[in-house]
Amino acid sequence: MAEIAARSSTKIGSLYRFFPNKEVLANALIAHYHEGVHNAFDELDSRIQSLSISALADFLLDLMVDLHKGAGPTMKRLLEIPEVLSVKRGEFSKSIHKHIVRTLTLRSPSLTANKAQDMAVVILGNMKTMAAFSDAADQSVRPGAIEELREMTRIYLKSRLKTKPV
Repeated sequence: MAEIAARSSTKIGSLYRFFPNKEVLANALIAHYHEGVHNAFDELDSRIQSLSISALADFLLDLMVDLHKGAGPTMKRLLEIPEVLSVKRGEFSKSIHKHIVRTLTLRSPSLTANKAQDMAVVILGNMKTMAAFSDAADQSVRPGAIEELREMTRIYLKSRLKTKPV
């Protein structure tokens, strides 16, 4: 907590006043991050019918990349904590999954609940992979691989969602 106070130019007493321990602070950071994800999905869902499936795929993949870029190293580490060790982390992951299910169902109302759930698992996996590819500090991921993942996600969604004219 002393290091956090020093890095944030906050008096340690003030930090402890609002965050009595690191777990409370971590949960507050995750909640703030979650709010950004929620807002992004609300914005996406408000215009879902006007998006092409390719644009939907790109939005989903880019969402996780943008969130990781804006999160900073602390948030990235918090999101890597296994869900069994952090209740808030588990809630966050489940919430993203629910958002994806809702988005897919809004885009294609004929999807069954089970199909939407299964697709959301695949899409979330692709989103995490895209974020990992984009985070590769050592540049070990070739740009072509990033484009392949993007194209794979587009093809997957096109094959599963009923297309609508845009």
